[in-house]
Amino acid sequence: MEAVLDTLQNLLGQTAFMSLSWGNYVMILVALVFLYLAIAKGFEPLLLVPIAFGMLLVNMFPGIMASGENGETEGLLHFFYRLDEWSILPSLIFMGVGAMTDFGPLIANPKSFLLGAAAQIGIFSAYFLAILLGFNGEAAAAISIIGGADGPTSIFLAGKLGQTSLMGPIAVAAYSYMSLVPIIQPPIMKLLTTKKERAIKMEQLRPVSKLEKILFPIIVTIVVVMILPTTAPLIGMLMLGNLFRECGVVKQLTETASNALMYIVVILLGTSVGASTSAEAFLNINTLKIVLLGLVAFAVGTAAGVLFGKLMCVFTKGKVNPLIGSAGVSAVPMAARVSQKVGAQADPTNFLLMHAMGPNVAGVIGTAVVAGTFMAIFGVG
Repeated sequence: MEAVLDTLQNLLGQTAFMSLSWGNYVMILVALVFLYLAIAKGFEPLLLVPIAFGMLLVNMFPGIMASGENGETEGLLHFFYRLDEWSILPSLIFMGVGAMTDFGPLIANPKSFLLGAAAQIGIFSAYFLAILLGFNGEAAAAISIIGGADGPTSIFLAGKLGQTSLMGPIAVAAYSYMSLVPIIQPPIMKLLTTKKERAIKMEQLRPVSKLEKILFPIIVTIVVVMILPTTAPLIGMLMLGNLFRECGVVKQLTETASNALMYIVVILLGTSVGASTSAEAFLNINTLKIVLLGLVAFAVGTAAGVLFGKLMCVFTKGKVNPLIGSAGVSAVPMAARVSQKVGAQADPTNFLLMHAMGPNVAGVIGTAVVAGTFMAIFGVG
């Protein structure tokens, strides 16, 4: 009988109930909320479902993210997390984005680059604010890149700048704001524009030839990487994926990069990012600062894009709808869809999606360039 009681006692001691802290229960609740938003409300389920489930797992069984130090067995999701730290998964995500995205609207309207550049103001405003809040330069840079609403770039830069301790909160904030683009952006867009401006119809974009689409990723890679070599991992993979798409001779590679490989990488990246949010790592004052700084960066980036769009509207005598400037953040194609939706609310016959895709693609390139700039500033290759 004593042996039975000892066995039962040992089993009870092995349950999660005996080892969880109040912080673990808070994070489990947060994970369940994320799962609800993803499944019931449809907020970027491809991102939030794996992130939330990784968060759920690590707060019930911390060993799943064990680093293998001090003789412990390395946890399953820590193997995935290493791919984040080594910048492998973010770079592969960029290749998939390139393979899935039509760069034609940006080629047809090169002025879109200016809107994408304007939206990066949010990143730099958050960078200086983060320094004022006590973060060092590398940490401030890694946090501020959230303003691009670009999860892979946030993870990439945090890893390159040695900010792995902040990678979980940074990545969760970045992906959360990506999923909340349809909620956060419209009030800012409407506040800064009039109904008349939102109803502006833009001229149809010119057709883009196949040759232009093939040359674009090659030329951009050469120009950007020659000027800023540190952008090679992100810009290179983005443009390689797009070249797969446009050259027309590697259909199998295009399909793999934009479908199977992309989804595999999202699963690995999402679960490992979620698993980096243990209660000990996540529930602290720095996390709150990161979440607030990310919101500031994203809001300022959206506002800067819209305001620059208003300026272009003036200079073109009403030919540019300012709403497309909000798509200058890097969330592709969500931000472009929001521009379309808000424009259609002002005039149901208005179609801004393709016009907004130009700044949206420019925002992806711009955020990668800003990340490369920070790496160059801090001497990271």
